[in-house]
Amino acid sequence: MIDPKIIPERKLPSYGFHNHTENLNGCWAMIGFIALVIVEFKLGHGILIR
Repeated sequence: MIDPKIIPERKLPSYGFHNHTENLNGCWAMIGFIALVIVEFKLGHGILIR
């Protein structure tokens, strides 16, 4: 098999569903969920229920 002399570089698009944006979104979602659990634990009840 003949290999190409120049290998093209792949540029990541700036929008849409991609691994780096999905990983970042997942990290922020986990941080938000843990923060919500901590706040509810400190208050002794849910945020929306009094």
